[in-house]
Amino acid sequence: MSYKALSIDNLLINRANDRHGELENETAAIAWLFNNREQHMRNLARDLARTGEIYEPPLVSPQGDKFIVFDGNRRVTCLKLLEDPRRAPTVELQDFFREQRVAWQGDFPSTIVCQVEADRDRVDDILFRRHTGSQSGIGQSTWDDRMKDNFVQRTGKGGGLNVADEIEKRLAAANRLPGKKKIPRSTLNRLLSAEAFRNRVGITVSRGKFEFTHDEAVVLAALQRIASDLASRDIVLGDLWDVDGKRSYLDKLEREGVLPSANNAAPKPKATAKPPEPAPKPTPAPKPTRRKNLIPQIEYSVAWAGRIYRHKAIWEELQFHLDLSIHANAISVLFRVLLELSIENYVSQTKLASINPGDKLSQRALKVGADLHAKGKLNDKEFGIVKKFPQQDHLFSMDTLNRYVHSPNFAPSPEHLTAMWDTTAFLIVLCLNV
Repeated sequence: MSYKALSIDNLLINRANDRHGELENETAAIAWLFNNREQHMRNLARDLARTGEIYEPPLVSPQGDKFIVFDGNRRVTCLKLLEDPRRAPTVELQDFFREQRVAWQGDFPSTIVCQVEADRDRVDDILFRRHTGSQSGIGQSTWDDRMKDNFVQRTGKGGGLNVADEIEKRLAAANRLPGKKKIPRSTLNRLLSAEAFRNRVGITVSRGKFEFTHDEAVVLAALQRIASDLASRDIVLGDLWDVDGKRSYLDKLEREGVLPSANNAAPKPKATAKPPEPAPKPTPAPKPTRRKNLIPQIEYSVAWAGRIYRHKAIWEELQFHLDLSIHANAISVLFRVLLELSIENYVSQTKLASINPGDKLSQRALKVGADLHAKGKLNDKEFGIVKKFPQQDHLFSMDTLNRYVHSPNFAPSPEHLTAMWDTTAFLIVLCLNV
């Protein structure tokens, strides 16, 4: 641990702050703070201007010739905007920060003392022990459940079962450990912190239990390669710091044929015959439960990269906030937007050559489906569903979604919307996970 006086200009607001998950860049991270914590940010800026002090040194880690802020992002953001009010996201906030700069007590600092930690595992350990009370925005804001989940998804810490420990046990039992070199467990946990990435290597963690989803021998070979890459430092923590880094490494292994394929999927256990049981006493039929949100609150294993932050925001509105019985019109429009953005994400990330500029959404969906089918990501039944999208008379057609947006007489029903989601969710998830 060391403390250094660093230029404010050399400090980068963390685009992957656990308050919001990954965003595209520093500007987006600053905008998020004001979109979601504006009053806290105003209170904090007033406090900084009144006292002329920040009290707690920001926690930073070097990246090139700059330093990423891991704790103290709100304070550093306020200092950056006090230094240059034009960086505030609205005209009103620009005026506010100009007023606070005039009110600053004493000379405005060009540098601030920061706690510098090069070891990012130590950074995460420090973060985990901080964040207690908010004090109306002047203190540190407490993480809510979703922010804690972002931390777990990013780092693999505090998530219950230790995946790296489980993998090491199984590699040891199979005599597949990478020589005498130790596996950096924290890096392995970070790589496999999300279910989407665990599934790609052929494992799952469900209800606190570690299981193989594909042929055990194939999965162990893949895990041995990953362990070897990490132990030899061919792949280091910085390579796996965000979603795109993790995905890029796993994509490389997939191209090399290291990861298990659909052909290696573990067979489902056969049901064993049970002796007949006495007929149960009749019980009243359970009352049907009404689905409140379009997207059920279950695990879909989407790895949310910073570049698809708007997709994530729409997803969360559809999964947690909008009620089908009240907001059917808004849900129908956002559903179509999410589908279109997801398809465009797949097209842009894969640089799909078959797409033409004039293609309609239904044509783009069909070409994306064909590409996924050719790569073995869609089975025949799922591809058959996608092929029905261009059919105007089909219940689950793109024409239906378009009418939800443009037709004054085509009213969506909660039942139809949920049926459409249940039918097309697989395609949206695949398009987001590229």
